[in-house]
Amino acid sequence: MNLVSVSLVIYKNNFNELKRAIESCLNSSLVGVIYLIDNSPTDSLMVLGEIDSERIVYLFQNKNLGFGKAHNIGINLSLKKKFIYHIILNPDIYFESNVIEILYEKAITDLSIGLLAPKIIYPNGETQFLCKLIPRPLDLFVRRFMPFREVKKRIDNRYELKFFNYSEEALIPILSGCFMFVKSSVLKEVNGFDEQFFMYLEDVDLSRKIGELSKTIYYPYAEVIHKYEKGSYKNKKLLIYHIKSGVRYFNKWGWFFDKKRNNQNIKTLNNLNYKIK
Repeated sequence: MNLVSVSLVIYKNNFNELKRAIESCLNSSLVGVIYLIDNSPTDSLMVLGEIDSERIVYLFQNKNLGFGKAHNIGINLSLKKKFIYHIILNPDIYFESNVIEILYEKAITDLSIGLLAPKIIYPNGETQFLCKLIPRPLDLFVRRFMPFREVKKRIDNRYELKFFNYSEEALIPILSGCFMFVKSSVLKEVNGFDEQFFMYLEDVDLSRKIGELSKTIYYPYAEVIHKYEKGSYKNKKLLIYHIKSGVRYFNKWGWFFDKKRNNQNIKTLNNLNYKIK
């Protein structure tokens, strides 16, 4: 039986980082195939396929398709091969050999789970606050350009659930696209990533689509390490991509009048015992 497949989207990434991410996956016997979808201008990273020629499929695109569209190539191949679960993985992630097993065991104990995300930490061991509410325009735009530190801090505390104990399992509406353990049948039902998003917020959109069909669970008993560059905070071109994706997201789901968002966020905050400070 084909149990778990993985897709990584590559774009001129550091070779050693990629190798480490790939080897983290190959350490699990549950992983049947890793799809490397290469958006780079050259195929110099093809040699990565030689790490395990039986389980790695290298797919050079000869152009930058964007994050979601490229991942959909791996997702569709996985669905054809009838894998039960699929991992959407960033190339700057690495983890211990039992992480995939822990997530798989959790997933099969509750078949209503469509998406699982592990605890994500920095290389220095600090927690990354990547569990989020469904975003409002205030969360994505105002906090980014807010000059008042205390106001920004209060917005971040709510949106990124920083008040929440990240050592506890919880139902979280938006989980990070850097590591998504997803039920393949759910991916098929939501039709994978929305390819209108070239870069940024495609994971927010996917989390939300999955959350309308099944549970989206943060599961801290599995832990991965993520370098996490926050590129749009350093690069103006990436910032423009981020803003465009934000506009596209709110055009799709609603800007200020989004009843489902409001209801889900209130439910999440109540479940996590949020108190306004």
